[in-house]
Amino acid sequence: MKLFGTDGVRGKAGRKLDATTAMRLAMAAGIYFRKHSRTNKIIIGKDTRRSGYMIETAIVAGLTAVGYNVRQIGPMPTPAIAFLTEDMRCDAGIMISASHNAYYDNGIKFFDHQGNKLDEKAEAAIEKIFFNDELIEKNQKEELEIGSAKRIDDVIGRYIVQIKNSFPKALTLSGMRVVLDVANGAAYKVAPTIFNELGAETFVIANEPDGSNINCNCGALHPEFLSEQVRKLRADIGFGFDGDADRLVVVDETGVVVQGDKLLGALALYLKQAGILKGNGLVTTVMSNQALEDFATKEGMALHRCNVGDKYVLEGLREKEMNFGGEQSGHIIFSDFAKTGDALVAAMQVMAYLLTSKKKASALLSPFELYPQLLKNIPIGKKIPLEKIEGLEALETALAKENIRTLVRYSGTENLLRLLLEGEDASRLNSAMEELEKFFTKVLNG
Repeated sequence: MKLFGTDGVRGKAGRKLDATTAMRLAMAAGIYFRKHSRTNKIIIGKDTRRSGYMIETAIVAGLTAVGYNVRQIGPMPTPAIAFLTEDMRCDAGIMISASHNAYYDNGIKFFDHQGNKLDEKAEAAIEKIFFNDELIEKNQKEELEIGSAKRIDDVIGRYIVQIKNSFPKALTLSGMRVVLDVANGAAYKVAPTIFNELGAETFVIANEPDGSNINCNCGALHPEFLSEQVRKLRADIGFGFDGDADRLVVVDETGVVVQGDKLLGALALYLKQAGILKGNGLVTTVMSNQALEDFATKEGMALHRCNVGDKYVLEGLREKEMNFGGEQSGHIIFSDFAKTGDALVAAMQVMAYLLTSKKKASALLSPFELYPQLLKNIPIGKKIPLEKIEGLEALETALAKENIRTLVRYSGTENLLRLLLEGEDASRLNSAMEELEKFFTKVLNG
């Protein structure tokens, strides 16, 4: 597809994602959602990027032009849009955000009436409409058929209630000292409100968005300052969010950042011990460390892998009838409470685990050690389908017998082959990587 990537439409604001593109994309989406319209309403949220004003206005113009009534709710986390789309009985939801990217990028994500991210088939249908001039022209409305737009400022309360409902009612955060890094992003209001209402002594950093400082040396991608503040304030724990608050990073009371796979393992064990882990396992991606899978097996849990991307994790949860999974990057899905990765829901579950176990975060959230990993990008001259490369399967099988896991894939945007090796013997990984590099250089650059 020309427009849609792995998570909606994303690019540099004003260039790839300019006002004209946003308006036409909104028209195409409106035409698509009209086929199954129930309420003729679409909700729009955004993060704190300056370009959000331009893109939001263009989307409103596009949707109203094809007859949709629009509800604008301002800066809110991406998972809030997923929840509110269903809760407010809208035909669709739209989030304007480039997630963890710098301020100069932006993006558009779509949700169906149930709050689910669109699958590739739906995205392809919208993209087909986008390039159909005749269909776009035919569906523009006139007179009283033109849609209306209304800004709503009080829906934040609905989302706060939803998040608090994911936290056990018998517990309180009273006596807990918590540092929140909200990345100058979409959670800058809602996150502190939730923690304060639940009784925590809350310290908030990176909470003064100015349109250009979202994700800038803060949040989930840059947890160094959060670690420093946790140590300085002698906090019990620290939480770092990304710009649209669908990704979570946790810092324990010693200031150490909890690696994502360790966090997934700890939370899966918490759910199992609480008797609420459906399917007795979790779903994660091909990028997760083998140590997580071995830990799950040791604790009597199944681990299922899927492609990279939280929407694939969610698909895996539905297929396996499970309720927990995520990515090592911090997208964590508790599907009993959210339709997508939700950093606030995940933070609530971490707090519940700490309180019920009565242990410190450092003792609780690092239940196993990771195996060494090697990552390498190899420039290549051609991309031969991996399944057609003679000798590759035998090479991977031989490495597997040495307990070395291999992940080989092409870059989707560059002439690069990405290699990941993982195993318990770091020195053997180095020599194995040399073997693979020589093999692929000969095959793909010969």
